[in-house]
Amino acid sequence: MSSQASTRPRPGTELELVVDRLAYGGKGVARLDGYVVFVAGALPGDRVLARVDKSKRAYAEARAIEVIAPSPDRLEPVADHPGAPWQVLPYDKQLATKAEQVEDALRRIGRLDGFELEPIVPAVEQWRYRNKLEYSFGTGPDGELICGFHAPGRFDEIVPVTDNKLASERGNELREQVLAVCREHRLPAWDRRTQRGFLRNLVIREGRATGQFQVRIVSSPGTLPVEALREHVECDGLWWTQTEGLGESTTGGRSQLLAGSPQLEDRLGDLRFLISPEAFFQTNTEMAEALYGVAAGYAGLHGTERVYDLYCGIGTIALTLAPRASAVHGLELVDDAIQDAAENARLNEVHNASFYAGDVRTSLRELVDQAGRPDVVVVDPPRAGLSQKVVRRIVEAAPKRIVYVSCNPTTLAPNAAQLVEAGYVLRKVRPVDLFPQTPHIESVALLEAGPDGVRNPDRD
Repeated sequence: MSSQASTRPRPGTELELVVDRLAYGGKGVARLDGYVVFVAGALPGDRVLARVDKSKRAYAEARAIEVIAPSPDRLEPVADHPGAPWQVLPYDKQLATKAEQVEDALRRIGRLDGFELEPIVPAVEQWRYRNKLEYSFGTGPDGELICGFHAPGRFDEIVPVTDNKLASERGNELREQVLAVCREHRLPAWDRRTQRGFLRNLVIREGRATGQFQVRIVSSPGTLPVEALREHVECDGLWWTQTEGLGESTTGGRSQLLAGSPQLEDRLGDLRFLISPEAFFQTNTEMAEALYGVAAGYAGLHGTERVYDLYCGIGTIALTLAPRASAVHGLELVDDAIQDAAENARLNEVHNASFYAGDVRTSLRELVDQAGRPDVVVVDPPRAGLSQKVVRRIVEAAPKRIVYVSCNPTTLAPNAAQLVEAGYVLRKVRPVDLFPQTPHIESVALLEAGPDGVRNPDRD
């Protein structure tokens, strides 16, 4: 070990390492005389043989190629696909690790203290909980069309899936129905190396409370066997998206409805939601109720408050809070999502919620001018978090409370630090586990205006 650690390891070097903890994102952390090595596929307590993929001055990235001596916590895997990388870690250890990572990010990255870390909310179901799965088409070793997930660390290798343990049995049947039709018609997969081919992705959504299913095939421009798909794919809404982009995104392109309903219906508590194909909806319906319950509790509404829901999507949080607020105003960039939100308000007979299409960065001031200053702002931003300009706009709006729903503690932490610097106080944070068997973490944070008020930023 000492000879290995004497110099920075080169890519391709094989190292014997002992992992002591998990980093955010799920990689194990090992050390060579103080030099940090992040090891994919390793758990705390594992002794592994790892091959270095990348080597930098401060750390290296490696992948375990052999578990020499397993951690006493390591479990035998249940799923035979790469969609559940933490399945080898006992669920109580998964929960403890996620809570630790939220706290660590806030303290180490945000340099924040004095807040209360409330106990993590465990998932209702540890398997078959996802209401949305995105698969990739690929080519098998014998040239056959396959459908599954990217192999860990590989952009060009697809691992076929037969029984996705995170999806319902019915969702798995639909994937196989689509695959069978595409194989029968000899449709080729998109080749990620040559940037040629046809079939790219398959997106399957499920209304957990309604039993409805929405299927969307993403391809390059070409010809799809529409009649065969209509006949053999038994779903409530069948979509086809054609895209000319070079990336792996399932958003954008030209979408058309091939059969059935244009929207999927699901429910959160007593609320009904219609969901368009590319609209955001939390992928664990049961735990979304728990997540929004925490957010509602942190919002502390008494019926008189004006609430802003930024990055409101199809209105899930806004409509959850509306019965407890005087008025709720949702702001979202995606036009289709705003149309869904307005329709969902009508569907649920909610009359005190309004929705606006616009970029939070450029539209928040206008919303304040039109609707008045908010008492409470709820934000549920993308994984990248809030830009500095959006933080300034929120501070400028000067709400008494900010409820931050986060899917990434490493971006929550700097955003919370920026808000604290502006005069807010981080009161409490609660992780909620929406993604068992994976390293993904959701959490809710409450920030309140401090006793000296909020320092209004310079208008720019």
